[in-house]
Amino acid sequence: MHVNELLTEENIEEQAWKALEQSILYYQGRPIGTVAAYDASVEALNYDQCFIRDFVSSALIFLIKGRTDIVRNFLEETLKLQPKERQLDAYKPGKGLIPASFKVISLNGQEYLEADFGEHAIARVTPVDSCLWWIILLRAYVIATKDFSIVYKPEFQNGIRLIMEICLANRFDMYPTLLVPDGACMIDRRLGIYGHPLEIQVLFYTALRAAREMLICNGNQDIVAAIDNRLPLLCAHIRQHYWIDIYRLNAIYRFKSEEYGKTAVNLFNIYVDSLPYYELDKWLPRKGGYLAGNVGPSQLDTRFFSLGNLMAIISDLATEEQSQAIMTLIEERWDDLVGDMPMKICFPALEHEEYRIVTGCDPKNIPWSYHNAGSWPVLMWMLAAASVKTNKTGLARKAIEIAQARLGEDEWPEYYDGKKGRLIGKQARKYQTWTITGYLLAKELIANPSYLPLVSFDELPPEAISRACEFEIGSVDPYMS
Repeated sequence: MHVNELLTEENIEEQAWKALEQSILYYQGRPIGTVAAYDASVEALNYDQCFIRDFVSSALIFLIKGRTDIVRNFLEETLKLQPKERQLDAYKPGKGLIPASFKVISLNGQEYLEADFGEHAIARVTPVDSCLWWIILLRAYVIATKDFSIVYKPEFQNGIRLIMEICLANRFDMYPTLLVPDGACMIDRRLGIYGHPLEIQVLFYTALRAAREMLICNGNQDIVAAIDNRLPLLCAHIRQHYWIDIYRLNAIYRFKSEEYGKTAVNLFNIYVDSLPYYELDKWLPRKGGYLAGNVGPSQLDTRFFSLGNLMAIISDLATEEQSQAIMTLIEERWDDLVGDMPMKICFPALEHEEYRIVTGCDPKNIPWSYHNAGSWPVLMWMLAAASVKTNKTGLARKAIEIAQARLGEDEWPEYYDGKKGRLIGKQARKYQTWTITGYLLAKELIANPSYLPLVSFDELPPEAISRACEFEIGSVDPYMS
């Protein structure tokens, strides 16, 4: 009998919980986080550290199960790692940053935490998403525990403020989005997403919503006012300029270029020949749509990025119509985006000369592998949350069934390769913690939709977004949803 036939759904879940318990990281006798992967068969490298973005799915499942101590310890200790003073040395982490990861160091009988702000990462890129995920998780903790006292502590108010000051600082930019380098988020290697990648904009929006709920106005009036100003502008900008469906594609197809002045319609000077129109024409369902991967000067990245689109649904950044269209696209293009292992981090892969130029011939990001259209089971929890939000839970149930048929047998790998996700990732770690928690959290969200408010919001008032449109540079796009 095949091994997979011996693994029942209950056995797989029990196996997952045991693996999660083994991944818990302790500091001074207290649980403080989870290691990235508990794979004893290979050298640890940095997989024995706790990554801020990785821990989010672990934290959410712990909150659901009432194990709030580990989440509180994590929030308190990572806040202590946040630099509070301005650094004169440009090679030191900036004031307000939350580290990418940390590890427990033992020296002379004492334990301390060593933070990595990107100094030891591939290409030495400082992560932008750590700060944003930290705020999102803090709100989830408050929602789950009803413990508002933690967020009212001066150190937490100051921590939120410092992060917001980084995000809302004056910059060389005239759009409400955040300008960031390649490798500053979950896609932490060069993949052509520098500029204003969707993932960061959606996390930025979600963190702004969370910070606005948690900041006390006394002493923070300037930050609160800045958030109130930025939120509707950012929301309107993403909904308008990042949206792609067949109607929007038709409008872009007929854009004129080299337009000047306030009456310009092609605000970003997108050149028709730079987009794969005929491929998109075949791929886009009549009632489907999605948010583009990036928008910038002469750039419209039409790749589908899963994290940004799913979180846009969950956080209410996407409109109800857009959310339904994104889920319709996933359903209609299931083989491309989900296949045999949920789900692709992006689609399609960069191939041939484009792969060589954009990734720098990255051997880990070969086509249909790792960040270049590999399949990441951790995205299951976001797919489940988006399915609950849009009342399309059948899609999430189908994805969970596909995943649980293999994950336990394959020993919970980090990612899968191939156009349909049939191959265990060439360099994937086994017993990857966020693979484990992505599966467990997806099941919990489907079984108990009442947990969705941990990561979801109500929609911004329509009148605020309507006013924001008036401030957009150029004319309002008639094809805005």
